[in-house]
Amino acid sequence: MTSAFPLELNKVTQIFGDFMAVEEFSMAVPEGSVVGFLGPNGAGKSTSLRIALDIISPTFGSAKLFGTRPSVKIKKRVGVLPEERGLYKKMTARSIIAFFGQLKGLNRREAYRRSEQLLEETGLGDFAQTKCSKLSKGMSQKVQILCTIVHQPDLLILDEPFSGLDPVNQVVLESLISKEHERGATIVFSTHVMEHAERLCDSIVMMAQGRKVFDGSLNEAFEVLPSSAKIAVKEGTDLVQLLASTPFNLERVNSDDHLNWWRVFLPEKIPPDEALRAAIDAGAAIEGFVPEEARLRDVFVKLTKNVVSPENGDIG
Repeated sequence: MTSAFPLELNKVTQIFGDFMAVEEFSMAVPEGSVVGFLGPNGAGKSTSLRIALDIISPTFGSAKLFGTRPSVKIKKRVGVLPEERGLYKKMTARSIIAFFGQLKGLNRREAYRRSEQLLEETGLGDFAQTKCSKLSKGMSQKVQILCTIVHQPDLLILDEPFSGLDPVNQVVLESLISKEHERGATIVFSTHVMEHAERLCDSIVMMAQGRKVFDGSLNEAFEVLPSSAKIAVKEGTDLVQLLASTPFNLERVNSDDHLNWWRVFLPEKIPPDEALRAAIDAGAAIEGFVPEEARLRDVFVKLTKNVVSPENGDIG
């Protein structure tokens, strides 16, 4: 019977010498979800994923896969794209994907069938017999991703999967992740590209300096930031004074073409057009108005802006 949490970390702490890479970190990934695992370099993401896979043992705390301690048998249900990339250079693309499929329990015939199918679906069919040493960087990255999903795992753990891919191949990978999710896979992926997380994730977990700073849905993440709108007025207009008696707070954004742009922060449940109406009623000559949508990048910056990555940058 499948656990409600394909991946679970409970108060995990990891200490390397006198450096605390992860501190009392917990996360529980619901079955069938797509979770974005975000944080600056050195935040502890890769270390946490290694603990989840029993690659390293935590100093304190525990990890579970599908409700039990990670084991060779359980890990056959998992597909992993590690932070450190690497393929057997003398093997062909077709053979190496099939090889990883067999390692995860597929018989030889099914492994090769799946390998050929995936290569065709991702535009690499003509390179099936090409040795990995002859593949471009982008092709090698795609092949390694196919090695990760060839056995149709119940849980996918992807560490910076978009790294090294051009925009076209990033779209291909997004499509692959979406198809795996539609198939029923639970997916956890770390990334620095917030747009991927916005498009793909049900929820996100953010780390900074080894600690969790956020765990929730995208909508909950956006609520971290106040809603806002930008208003442009003619140079010399004191918009702060004009709106002094309103519930809006302002900050200067920039000036151009004799215009001053201001960001107006909106109290909860007040729509942007109320700020515009208040400015007009106060006598401001409005030259521009732009409602602003919350972006995950802004949430990321707000929650991690005071973080300084440790000098030991290989601890991710």
